Amino acid sequence: MRIRGAKVIVAAVLLVALGMYAWHLVNPGPMAFAGGSTVSLASYHAADPTGVPAELVKADQVQRGEYLARAADCEVCHTAPDGAAYAGGLAIPLPFGTLYSTNITADKETGIGDYSDADFLNAVQRGIRKNGERLYPAMPYPSYTYMTDADALAIKAYLFSRPAVRATNRADTLGFPYNQRWSMIVWSWLFNANSRFEPNTAQSPQWSRGAYLAEALAHCGECHTPRNIAFALDNRNKFAGAITAGWHAFNITSDKGTGIGAWSDDEVSAYLTKGHALNHGTAAGPMGEAVDKSFSLMSQTDIAALIVYLRSVPAVAARDLPATIAPPAPVRPDQGNATADALGKRVFQEACVSCHDWTGVSPISQFATISGSRAVNDPAATNVAQIVISGTIRHAPAGIISMPAFGSSYSNAEIAAVTNYVTARFGTQQSRVTEEDVAQLRKQTSR
Repeated sequence: MRIRGAKVIVAAVLLVALGMYAWHLVNPGPMAFAGGSTVSLASYHAADPTGVPAELVKADQVQRGEYLARAADCEVCHTAPDGAAYAGGLAIPLPFGTLYSTNITADKETGIGDYSDADFLNAVQRGIRKNGERLYPAMPYPSYTYMTDADALAIKAYLFSRPAVRATNRADTLGFPYNQRWSMIVWSWLFNANSRFEPNTAQSPQWSRGAYLAEALAHCGECHTPRNIAFALDNRNKFAGAITAGWHAFNITSDKGTGIGAWSDDEVSAYLTKGHALNHGTAAGPMGEAVDKSFSLMSQTDIAALIVYLRSVPAVAARDLPATIAPPAPVRPDQGNATADALGKRVFQEACVSCHDWTGVSPISQFATISGSRAVNDPAATNVAQIVISGTIRHAPAGIISMPAFGSSYSNAEIAAVTNYVTARFGTQQSRVTEEDVAQLRKQTSR
């Protein structure tokens, strides 16, 4: 019986491996949708799409590295709440345990101070630590692999120019078999291209710059592209939206109904650089952090290139989102859509109406306007619940934008009720969030 059982297990493992390999063969690369042909940077005769924007070309390596580290959003993941920048310790909850980001300051004992250039490139582009351990794809090396050696080493120079922080890395709590790092050898062979960025000769230099920013540095797909069962990006549904770190990273394809196809360039630019686009909503959660620590600090020429690239991504209609957005709600609280449960209305009146108004159009700040936002029109209401739980405290160019966290003030039942009330009043369809859903969302956030 034992022999037969072992044979069944081996057969199952082989079947899964074959399935993953078959998927790998048919899954296109992140930029394959554009067609045309690509060439090495050495053979590309237009402006170099990698590196830093024109105004920083003559800057020293450390200054260039600072810009590139921001574009790559390194600080957000490698900084714990109230912790030193880049010293690690941020919890990354997963269904099968918790990962903790590592110290990437120049401390030689607890950080990466003893990493050579080759060691650093191996970690960033290939997902291999100095000691040979394999990194999990929570570290977006499948995207960073497209980063040039020069850009990666400029980031290293910047990190090494900063104060070394002694901060011992926390042990991960992944259960078996997910704690077997050696399995990432197979995963990387299948899903990490391990190749540097190549410009597309059929596209403009601005498109290629945008592609480099989106794919190699900002790694947009790591949040906005759905994943397969092996946790690899499904580029056949590129940028179509996904749940990431307990938040809904919405569709950013050119679909006009559920993506950003109906947004103007100015609206996309405002969302990326200010964290808000009028009648579309305000960035919160991981996207809010990306705005604060990355996009808002990038040059306008880079933002423009990024938009050009996003516009070229084929439209994919998100099946879980409505194609239309609800208009502002009536002024009177007894008019318009409402839930049968009075609890949600009571919580909204106590905690929300003074900023958001009964119409959803804030009398205080356009950043607090929720009418028209994708979040309140999402029937799953994931982000509405998360914002109520965690709040939003961001240091945007327009100043500090703050919505208090109500996670400790209200119970799971109350948060579920107000979430359902908000989607019913301001969205196209009432959500059905439960106490249990809220409890699970609390566990999935990293901050």
